[in-house]
Amino acid sequence: MPIITIEGVANATKETKKEIIEKVSKVVSEEYDVPIQAISVIIHDVPADNVGVAGKQLSEIQQ
Repeated sequence: MPIITIEGVANATKETKKEIIEKVSKVVSEEYDVPIQAISVIIHDVPADNVGVAGKQLSEIQQ
């Protein structure tokens, strides 16, 4: 049973997450040759304040 974990900045909508889950599940199902029902996808939203890029908080860069 594949488990896929995705971590990203918390700015995706519910609809975007739904699409990501569907697409990732389909690809993994095809490539691993397992039924899509056996695949779990977990999305961890990370606040932009908790992400650093080039020594700065992502929340500062995005302003």
